[in-house]
Amino acid sequence: MTKLLKIIEPLMLCLVPIVLLLCAFFQLPFTSLLILLTAGAAIVPFFLRFERQQPRPRDIMPIVVLSAIAAAGRIIFAPFPNFKPVSAIVIVSAICFGKQSGFLTGALAALASNMFLGQGPWTPLQMYAWGLVGYLAGMLNEHGWFQKPAAVYIYGFLSALAYGLILDSWYIVGFVSPITWQSALLGYGAGLPFSLSHAVATVVFLIPILKPWCRKIRRIIVKFGLHC
Repeated sequence: MTKLLKIIEPLMLCLVPIVLLLCAFFQLPFTSLLILLTAGAAIVPFFLRFERQQPRPRDIMPIVVLSAIAAAGRIIFAPFPNFKPVSAIVIVSAICFGKQSGFLTGALAALASNMFLGQGPWTPLQMYAWGLVGYLAGMLNEHGWFQKPAAVYIYGFLSALAYGLILDSWYIVGFVSPITWQSALLGYGAGLPFSLSHAVATVVFLIPILKPWCRKIRRIIVKFGLHC
């Protein structure tokens, strides 16, 4: 079952953009609900596989702590639109603990912070989008793409833009009718300043925390024999 879930995870991640494109092309009814259900379904395999691995408390704690720090950072910086440290912390988590932990950190950070900022139909998609940021960061790190900090900074900038693209696409496909090139451009244009703010913030927070946090976390991994 664990091996099957590991195969299903990337397939479910790909399902969300596929459903977004199909809904936009065919302009199906109840598109917002359909996309949210798909995003919720994409999250489930990650939590199921993590649970089936029967992690020890010491393996759970780093994910919980990093998720809590990311959530707290999002709440503290709430007065500054989209200027948040969440993506930076999620990327560090993925680099140190792997793509599954990166996904879980992003998803839990979104869920926990929304308990203070407000839960809503956007929560599953935010969990998916921030989880995807962590998953892709972990995957790229596994393949040796993050040997230099500059590569991580570039990824942080682009992944934050991708996060905004996912949320903006959900809004356009789910709530704009009819969908035309003009309405889509207006929707993406309205969200672009917020996405750019998020992208710049991710790099700004990554620069001071990337090396020291990774060094300290890896020392903890070795000291306590954590499973990554």
